[in-house]
Amino acid sequence: MERLSDEPLLILLTNDDGIYAPGLIALERQLEQLGEVYVVAPATEQSGVGHSITYLRPLIVKELFEAQQRRGWAVEGSPADCVKLGLCEYCPRRPDLVVSGINSGLNAGINVLYSGTVAAAIEGAFFGVTSIAVSLEFNEHAQFDRAAVIARRIIEQIQQKQPAGPQLYNLNIPTAAVDSPRPSMQVVPMGLVRSGEQYEKRIDPRGRNYFWATGELYPPSGRHETDLSALKAGCITLTPLHFDLTQHATLAEMEPWTWELGT
Repeated sequence: MERLSDEPLLILLTNDDGIYAPGLIALERQLEQLGEVYVVAPATEQSGVGHSITYLRPLIVKELFEAQQRRGWAVEGSPADCVKLGLCEYCPRRPDLVVSGINSGLNAGINVLYSGTVAAAIEGAFFGVTSIAVSLEFNEHAQFDRAAVIARRIIEQIQQKQPAGPQLYNLNIPTAAVDSPRPSMQVVPMGLVRSGEQYEKRIDPRGRNYFWATGELYPPSGRHETDLSALKAGCITLTPLHFDLTQHATLAEMEPWTWELGT
């Protein structure tokens, strides 16, 4: 069922930090200024689960209320599960927007591939809905309320400016931008700097080896501006994404190939 002209904007909100996460609560308050918000989020933290979905066990869902008002639905599953359920079961019609966040920690560079926050937005895009992942640089005293205001303003402008058809976006907000009275933003590509190849080896009390991933990034290899370099400079970054992983140029090169498969 499509949106009627006099209907408010319908927004499906989720995250990967869990339905009680302060980032989700702050973003919900701001998005309510844009339209009607339906919250379908994981019951517990699901950071780093990527685009996993649950199909070998039942998905348990609990409807939550606060002061006799529906708070949303808590799902014992992944962020992608939450979007699927929200779209297919809980939203009264196809939402106009899927928003995922605010994540506690940036989701930039190749971390986009591991992120449950971004995966939820990708799931929304699968269904043909404009979807936005929102992340804030980790800080023990993160200003989620201020970041949510910034995110709402950007989302509102995306709604006004976006090209025809559903789009997928990744929005990252550094601490420096939250602290600035006049933050700047850049629309930039996703960085491809490798990370997570360094491990600190330790020994537990029983003499067994274990490892902690340091998460250190390798230095950028080129001069082109990316989300990683812009964030380092204190800029908010907005990156349009696409979930089609096909290498189309190579596909075209391979079309005339012939194959000998034997008998």
